[in-house]
Amino acid sequence: MVSIARALDLSVGAGVVLDDVEWIVERREPHLGRVQLMGPDGLRQCLTFRFLANHQHCRPSSRTSALRADRGRQPASVGDLKPDKRRLARLRAAHLLEVKTGFRSGDPLRPGQGEPKPEYDPETTTLTGRRLAKVAELKALNREEAKLLGLAEVSYRTLIRWERNRSRFGLIGCADDRWLRESGGHPSISEEVREAIFAVRAETLHRSRVDGRTREAMIHQYVRETFGPEVVVPSYHTLLRVWKEWFGPSGARQRYERSAQLPTKTGHVVVHRPGQVVGLDTTVLPVMVREGVFGDPVKVHLTLAMDVYTHSLCAFRLTLVSDTSVDVAMLLRDVMLPLPMRADWGEEMEWPYPGLPAAVVAEFAGYEVAGLPFFAPETVTTDHGSVYRNHHLVDVQRVLGCNILPSRVLRPTDKQVVERAFGSIRSLLFEHLLGYTGVDVADRGADPEGDATWTIEEMEHVIATWIVKVWQQRRLGEYAPCWDPNSDHSPNSLFAASFAQGGFPMEIPSPELYYQLLPQHSVTKIHGRRGVKIRGLWYDGPALDPYRDQRSTRGGRRKGQWIVHREPRDRRTVFFQDPLTHVWHPLRWTGLPPEGRTPAFGDARVRDLLQQAQKAGLKPKTDAELLPLLLDVIGLHTPVAHWPTRLKKSQRTEYARDVIQANTAASDHPASQAEQDPAAWAAGNTVVHLQWPEQARRAEESLDAERRRRREETGPSRPALPPPLGASYRKRNFFILPDGDENDEGEPGGSSLPAGGE
Repeated sequence: MVSIARALDLSVGAGVVLDDVEWIVERREPHLGRVQLMGPDGLRQCLTFRFLANHQHCRPSSRTSALRADRGRQPASVGDLKPDKRRLARLRAAHLLEVKTGFRSGDPLRPGQGEPKPEYDPETTTLTGRRLAKVAELKALNREEAKLLGLAEVSYRTLIRWERNRSRFGLIGCADDRWLRESGGHPSISEEVREAIFAVRAETLHRSRVDGRTREAMIHQYVRETFGPEVVVPSYHTLLRVWKEWFGPSGARQRYERSAQLPTKTGHVVVHRPGQVVGLDTTVLPVMVREGVFGDPVKVHLTLAMDVYTHSLCAFRLTLVSDTSVDVAMLLRDVMLPLPMRADWGEEMEWPYPGLPAAVVAEFAGYEVAGLPFFAPETVTTDHGSVYRNHHLVDVQRVLGCNILPSRVLRPTDKQVVERAFGSIRSLLFEHLLGYTGVDVADRGADPEGDATWTIEEMEHVIATWIVKVWQQRRLGEYAPCWDPNSDHSPNSLFAASFAQGGFPMEIPSPELYYQLLPQHSVTKIHGRRGVKIRGLWYDGPALDPYRDQRSTRGGRRKGQWIVHREPRDRRTVFFQDPLTHVWHPLRWTGLPPEGRTPAFGDARVRDLLQQAQKAGLKPKTDAELLPLLLDVIGLHTPVAHWPTRLKKSQRTEYARDVIQANTAASDHPASQAEQDPAAWAAGNTVVHLQWPEQARRAEESLDAERRRRREETGPSRPALPPPLGASYRKRNFFILPDGDENDEGEPGGSSLPAGGE
C-alpha cells in the first residue's frame, strides 16, 4: 500500500506537487521518458520520469490524485462511513463481485438463491457482457429506489472505476467521495484568534479550573489587548466546538490535565522486539494461602514481569507482606535466566522454540530449560511505588544495563498490558482455586480464610506451571502483531517469529550477578579484630585477613573505601569480593555461635534488636552479647504471652516472613559458592525452616549452648574434685601429730628420731 500511495499519476491533466508548488501535466512523452509540466504562473518545464521518481519533495496532488491519497488528511477507512452509507458500500461491492465472479458473495462455494444468473455466469459470458448486463439491470430499477441506493447514475465506466478502487482500497473504494468530503474547518478562526486560544489554554492549565464562559472572556481579552478591538472573535458555541476538537472535552480534574501535558523526551515508542520494554507491577494475590511456619491463612503480593512485545510472563515473585527493592532486583535477574524444568513437568513443557535447540540452551544454562523466554531487558516500565523509587534500583539498572522508567502519574495506559494481564490471570486461574477472595470485599465468600489450602510454595508451583503450560500457548486475540493482524498468535509463536526477524542473543548471566544486585555499603577501614560494620552489626571472616587495617586502592567518588554487599533478607552474612582473585566470600555476623544453627533474621529484626539494645543500655564490646537479646526479639522464647494462640496475627506473619525471605535468599544464591567453600557456606548460610514447636525447642538449645560457651571461655574445661570433709581443719591445726612413716620392715609406729638420739 505504501508503494501505491507513492506512485505518481502522470496522465494529462493530473497534478504533481514539486517543492511545495503544484504543477499540472500538460503533455506526456512515454517513448522519451519525459513529461512537460505547467506551473500556476504559466511557466513550463520538461522533466524526466527518473528525476520525478527520485526527487524527495515530489508527490501527487491531493486534488487530482486518482489514488485517493488526500494530503493534509489521513487515509479514509470503512470506520469513517456512517452505518447507512456503509450498507450502501456493501451493496455496491456485492454488485461488483457479481459482475466479476457471478456470485454476490464472491465465493462460488457460498452461492445465493438462483446464482449464478445466466447473464452473469462466467463460464458462458464475458466480463464486458456482464458489465453491460449490470448497467441494464440497474437502469431497470425504479428511479426513486435507485437514487436512494446510490445506483441511479451507473454507467459502464462507473463500474470499471468502482472495481479499480475496490481492488486497491477494499470496501472503502466503493464509497462515494461525497460521503467523505473534506471538512470545511472553521474559517472564522483567524490567526489572531488561534493564537489567543492557545494562550488561554496555557493560562488555564496553570490556574484553577474554569468554565467555558470564562475561557471565552479570556480569549476576548487577549485579542482586544494584543491585536485591537477590530479583530472579530467567533461566537461562544464556535469557540466551544473548536476547544473540544483541539484539546478534548476537558472533563478531567485540573491536576490530571496538567500531568497529561507533561512533555515527552522520546515521543511515541513502537515495540518491535522481545525485551525492548518489560512492564513491572505488584498486586495483592486474590487467593488466600497458608504460610509454612504457623499455617495461618495470609495474603501475599504477586510481582509480575511481562514482555510488552510477546506478552510473555517472563518472571514472577510471591512475597509475604510486601515486596522490597531486592525482590524487584532478583525478579529482573529471573527475566535474564532460563527457567529450569521441574520434577513433575513433562516433555511438552521443555524449550520449544525453533532455531535454537534445547540441547544448546541446556548446555549453556547447566540444566534442562522450560519453554519460557529469557532475555536482557532494555527498558523497564514501573509505577510510582516506593519499592521502585529508591537508590538501590538505580544501582541495579546500572549493573543490568537497562533503563527503569516510571510511568506518568495517574496514567495506567503506559503499562496497561500488565494491568490487563492481572485481570486475565484472575479469570483464567485464580477464580478456580480455593481461597479466592474476589475483586471487592462485597464480592468475597463466606470464609475464604477457611477455604485456603494452598501453601506459598504450592501456589508458586501452580502459577509457574500454568504460565508455561497455558499462558505461553494462549491465543492473543486483539494483541496480534501489526505485521500480521489477522492471524492467530501466542506469546510462544511471537517469540519464535522474532528469531527469524532479528535473531536471538542468548546471554545467560554469570552466578556473580546475584552478589552484584545486592545493596552496596562503603567501609572506610577493615578493623583488625572486629572486621566490618554494616548497619549496626559487625561481620568478620578469613577473607578479610590480608586487608585488615588497610585502606582500599579504589579511586573515584569512593576513594579508599571497601565495598561490602548486604543481603537484606538474611542478615547473618554479608558478601565481600576479594580484590585480587575476584572471588566472593561470605562474612558471618560475629554474634553467631561457632557451632549450631541460628534462625534467619532480616533487616526488620535487626532494627528491633538495636532498639532493644539501646533501651536496655547495652554497650557490648562484641556482637556476641547481642545474641541472647536477638533470640528474645525474634520470639524464640515461649512463655504464655508468646504462645502461638496468644500472639497477634501480624506478629506471626512477621516471624513467617523472616523464614520465607531467608528461603528465597537461599534459592537466589548461586550454587557455585557452595562448591567452592562448603564449610563457610554451611556455617553462614544454613536456613532454619522450622514449625513453631521445633522453633521453641531450638530456642532453648541455642540459649543453653551460648551460655555454656561463655562459661567455658571464663575457666577450665573441667573443674577439680572438691577436698574431703575436715581437710581444711586438719590443715590449719598445729597440735595434730603428723602420721608416722613405716620402718624398713614395714611396721608402723617406729621412732621418728634419728639413731642414737635420746
